[in-house]
Amino acid sequence: MAKNGEERENYEAHVLAVDDSLVDRKVIERLFKLTSCKVTAVDSGRKALQILGLDEGEKSAFDARNSDINFDLIITDYCMPGMTGYELLKKIKGSSTFREIPVVIMSSENILTRINRCLEEGAEDFIVKPVKLCDVMKLKRLMFGEKNRVFNKRKLEETYEASPNGALSISSRSSSSSPSSLDENELVRLENLML
Repeated sequence: MAKNGEERENYEAHVLAVDDSLVDRKVIERLFKLTSCKVTAVDSGRKALQILGLDEGEKSAFDARNSDINFDLIITDYCMPGMTGYELLKKIKGSSTFREIPVVIMSSENILTRINRCLEEGAEDFIVKPVKLCDVMKLKRLMFGEKNRVFNKRKLEETYEASPNGALSISSRSSSSSPSSLDENELVRLENLML
C-alpha cells in the first residue's frame, strides 16, 4: 500500500489497469506514468484476477498474494467481454487480501444506476471516459489517502439522497452538514454525479 509523509515522495505507486481497449489501456498507462506511477495493464477481468491470484480456474505465473507486488489502485473499464468491471469489483471486494485496495470504475456511458451500483458495491469512484490527467491526479491523491479520501461515500450517502426522479437532494438525516460546509472534493463529485 502507499506510504505516507516524506516516504511517498520517493514511492512509486503501482496501478493495475484493466481495459479491453488497447487504445484506452495505452492512454491510462501513459497518464499514470506521467504522474510517476508504475502500471500493470491487462485486457480482461479474468487476467486481472489471475494477476491477483483470485482466479480459481487457472494458475498464474504472477500471483500478487504470493509475491512482493502490491497494488495501490485498480482501475477497470465497466463494459468488457467475458467479465464486466462490476463483476471484477465484486470479486476484489469479496477478497480478504485485496478488499482495501481502492477500485475505480470507468465507462464511456454516464448511467446513474450503473454508477450507484458500482459505488454501493465498494468502488471508490466512477470516471466517465476519456480519462484525463486531472482524473489521474485525483486518483493519485486517493492512493495516498489525502483529504480523507477523494470521495467519502458514507458522508455523501448520509448527506444526500436521490429523489425518485434521479435528482440529488439534501437529506434531513444529517444535521451537521450543509452545502456550504462540504469540502471541495465532495462538491466536485456531486457535480460529476449530476452531469
